[in-house]
Amino acid sequence: MLLNHMEYIEGMENIGSEIQDKVISEMNSYNPDNYTEQDVINAIESDVCTVEDYKALLSPSAEKFLEEIAQKARMEKQKHFGNSVYMFTPLYISNYCENLCVYCGFNCKNNITRAKLNSEEIEREMKAISKSGLQEILLLTGESRKFSNVEYIGEACKIASKYFRTVGLEIYPVNSDEYSYLHKCGADFVTVFQETYNSDKYAELHLGGHKRIFPYRINAQERALMGGMRGVGFAALLGLDDFRKDAFAVGMHASLIQKKYPHAEIAISCPRLRPIKNNENINPRDVHEKQLLQIICAYRIFLPYSNITISTRENAKFRDNIVDISATKISAGVDVGIGGHSDQNKKGDEQFEISDARNVKEVYNALVEKGLQPVMSDYIYV
Repeated sequence: MLLNHMEYIEGMENIGSEIQDKVISEMNSYNPDNYTEQDVINAIESDVCTVEDYKALLSPSAEKFLEEIAQKARMEKQKHFGNSVYMFTPLYISNYCENLCVYCGFNCKNNITRAKLNSEEIEREMKAISKSGLQEILLLTGESRKFSNVEYIGEACKIASKYFRTVGLEIYPVNSDEYSYLHKCGADFVTVFQETYNSDKYAELHLGGHKRIFPYRINAQERALMGGMRGVGFAALLGLDDFRKDAFAVGMHASLIQKKYPHAEIAISCPRLRPIKNNENINPRDVHEKQLLQIICAYRIFLPYSNITISTRENAKFRDNIVDISATKISAGVDVGIGGHSDQNKKGDEQFEISDARNVKEVYNALVEKGLQPVMSDYIYV
């Protein structure tokens, strides 16, 4: 019997937040086809991007004005970030998972090589990564408390703090007191992919495990901030459902959190579906590079102060161009398997196939060639 995906289960903290209902209500009332070319022109010409302007920028009518939208996004990026582009790399420390997500390589039923790095292996990987000059790392696990409990992740944060100025987490959602513990261990920010904000579609895609509980996931960023995290990241996995409505919900969610927690640093990720091991036919539905460009530019205009991350799910050419227009953060030297950064052999399989396998130096040089300024870290502890 499937769990009710809208009901919390034992052990999950319910913070009683109003934000979920606001996001879902706004998303459900959004019909992208209702917006005209004049609505898009008005949004481009507006000094302040309202929610209605944001909806127009994400609409099909906006595709005709993609060049103008990109120019406005680039202007906003340069106004607030100049030519800076922040660099980081992810480190997967475990790929054990207890969830049954139909699109994910870590799916608990998927026949892959599972592995988990011990403390010595984590330190070896981090030493190797730090030699590249990077000062920011993102720690990732599969969603399994059994194999990657909070204490294990905390130890990884402590090790990471020895080598990096900024430590991010992309793990299973936890309670606010657990986020507080991880923050004390050295974590600075938390990113959570909601995957899709359509709760009915969410239930179809998440057939088992704690991830099936929709409200617990959607409130994770707020619990992280309650636990003392400096910043939080948001994303939908574009292509699982109506990408325009999901993209709108991401921006709306981030905006409401920013208003409620004005001290928080906000970041947006823009992942599209990628092929996975044992299923190479998974690809984003209707989300091509043109649509992805539109979404990222709309994010920049609506959330001008937010970091926008472009991952190695996209190819090198697209990534190099989008950081010149609207994205502000780029990964480099990426390996989405378990291990592989140091001289040791990779221990576990990847979550998905990447499109840009360039190392840190290659990405750094590509940014410089575009007249951009690669930034390894802009955070100093005092």
